[in-house]
Amino acid sequence: MSGPVPWTIYESPLGPLTLHSGPRGLTALHFPGGGVPLDEENRAPLAFAEPARQLEEYFAGYRQRFELALDLGGTPFQRTVWQRLLAIPYGSTVSYTALARALGRPGGVRAVAAAVGRTPVPVIVPCHRVVASDGALTGYLGGLQRKQALLDLERRGATGVGHSTIRPGPVNDPACAGTRAR
Repeated sequence: MSGPVPWTIYESPLGPLTLHSGPRGLTALHFPGGGVPLDEENRAPLAFAEPARQLEEYFAGYRQRFELALDLGGTPFQRTVWQRLLAIPYGSTVSYTALARALGRPGGVRAVAAAVGRTPVPVIVPCHRVVASDGALTGYLGGLQRKQALLDLERRGATGVGHSTIRPGPVNDPACAGTRAR
C-alpha cells in the first residue's frame, strides 16, 4: 500500500485487535503480535467507530454477521474463498474439504486452506469456522485458543444459551491496557 494507512486498536476479549483501513473499507485485522509497525500519526480511532461498534456487538453475542465495507485485495481465487467464508452460518463449522468441494475444487484442499489462512480480516471474515475433516481445530493466525474461543462464543449465541464475553486467557502486555477503541 502506498500513502498513510489509518489504523486503530480495538480492545477485544481476545486481546487488542489492530484494524487498518483503505479507501474502500477495512483492509486488515491483526491479533496481538501480528502486523506491521504502526505510525502514530495515522492512528484514527474515530474512523473505526462502526467496526468497533460491530465488534463489540459480536463479542457481546448480539451480532452474527458483520455489515462493513471491506477492501481485501488478494488474488481472484483468494477473494472467492473469502466470499464463501462469509456464507458459513454463525455457530457452524465446515471442513476444508467441504469448502473446497463447495468451491468446485475438490482436489484443491491445500490451495483453499492456504487462502483461508491468508484471510486479512479474521473474525469479520469468519475463517475460524473452518476445521479439519474430523472436526479438529487446525491452523489459525490468532492461535488455536482464540479460534476455540470464537467457536464457543458462536455456539452459545446460536443455541440461545445467553450472551457473554469470551475469556481466552490473560494478555500479558501492559501496553494493551485501556479502553475498547484506542
